[in-house]
Amino acid sequence: MMSNKNTITFEEPFITENGASIPQPTIAYRSWGDLNEARDNVVVVCHALTGNADADEWFNGLLGPGKTLDPTNQFIICPNVLGSCYGTTGPTSINPETGTPYRANFPKITIRDMVRLQQQLVDALEITGIELLIGGSMGGMQVLEWTIMDDRPQAAVLIGMGKAHRPWAIGISHTQRQAIYNDPNWNKGYYSEEHPPKKGLALARMIAMISYRSDTDYEHKFARLQEADSDEFQVESYLDYQGQKLVERFDAVSYVRLTQAMDSHDVARNRSSYVEVLGDIDIPVLVIGINSDLLYPVREQHELAQLLPKGRYRRIRSTHGHDAFLIEFDQLNKIIKPFLIETPTRIVHY
Repeated sequence: MMSNKNTITFEEPFITENGASIPQPTIAYRSWGDLNEARDNVVVVCHALTGNADADEWFNGLLGPGKTLDPTNQFIICPNVLGSCYGTTGPTSINPETGTPYRANFPKITIRDMVRLQQQLVDALEITGIELLIGGSMGGMQVLEWTIMDDRPQAAVLIGMGKAHRPWAIGISHTQRQAIYNDPNWNKGYYSEEHPPKKGLALARMIAMISYRSDTDYEHKFARLQEADSDEFQVESYLDYQGQKLVERFDAVSYVRLTQAMDSHDVARNRSSYVEVLGDIDIPVLVIGINSDLLYPVREQHELAQLLPKGRYRRIRSTHGHDAFLIEFDQLNKIIKPFLIETPTRIVHY
């Protein structure tokens, strides 16, 4: 499946919600398929915390010819979020005003900041309409803000999140950041490229991996010991491996800034009540929960769907916990395809 991988740099500074200025912001994105003449056959895919624009890799069960997100008919675009380390301006980027990486000088951002930069991208591509927005976890937070902040979307799919980041999730994020801050190499976020806070970032990922799965999933996945002659539990080996994998591909300040952005998620913040804000969203929205999700329990998705005038709630049954939105593609296809057939868009599945 052919795709395009691009970046766009804007000459005007990007001003964050908190008033910080980011000069010459760059946004990286990948796209599949072609824009139609009206430039409105668009599907926007929003990624989660440590994700990237390569949606054909992490969303491969949904994206591809003949699948739910079909580039044969749609122009599918996945932007990398502001603050990440995969091409869009973030802490690892060179600050054009200093010639050095931002590191901890990269300002705090919000989910709304991410969406506003994505809107600039969509404007630059002269996109006039968006048939569908879809995302899970932090991606779902972006999608929900899109439906509030833009009048182009016709339908949206939100997976595994709620109307605001609640104290339980914020507490887990705080614990992960403390792991990073307590690494000897952290240096208040001004670490060198040669000596990053690997141990802290790895530990943060281990904490996250516990919240992403479920007790039942771990019970099925791991025996008590790794090997007969080893004192190491299988779950210890697994978490060590997951921590090391993230260290090899992600940046510590990016992790801090993106988890802080997730903590800022609250659609009523500086607006009005949840009833008023969500009641103004007049497009069909499918809200999908996961029955074993410890991080964002299904009551959050059920509540969100009830607050949306054209919201509907569906549930995935899985032992995989929060990560099920990246695993249970058969269930997702069975839930999303009927929704798309019923919505007033040109996305038709025969």
